[in-house]
Amino acid sequence: MRAVIQRVSSASVLSNGVHTGSIGNGFLILLGIETTDGQTDAEWIADKIWQMRIFQDKEDKMNLSLKEVDGEILLISQFTLYASTKKGNRPSFLKSARLEQAIPLYEHFKSFLAMRTGLTIQTGIFGADMKVSLVNDGPVTIILDSKNKE
Repeated sequence: MRAVIQRVSSASVLSNGVHTGSIGNGFLILLGIETTDGQTDAEWIADKIWQMRIFQDKEDKMNLSLKEVDGEILLISQFTLYASTKKGNRPSFLKSARLEQAIPLYEHFKSFLAMRTGLTIQTGIFGADMKVSLVNDGPVTIILDSKNKE
């Protein structure tokens, strides 16, 4: 499982032309699910995210967590995070989980993260055409991969 976490001062999403989620200060999370992923991958990434200290403290150091700044979360499914560009110019998405596997894992991730943070997670619509707007704060962008725990 891969997550791209962007620290934002605001973010919103239109899904199939309808506003489905928006946040102020917090994290925009783009989540990709691989064919080999399971619930432990979702839980590892969720735990890392909710404990991540990437907000500025009074000394201008990245030292505060989402909870400490009363932040919010906007979660967007993004199968293209597993694009392979090894051959040719058209990406392959063979590593991306199919809907029957991806949707339950996405929902598990969302529920587990909501339980850990106590937040209502804002979302787009899984598999929909989405238009995501954001103001990246910093900019700060962190990439997590449950198979490459760096």
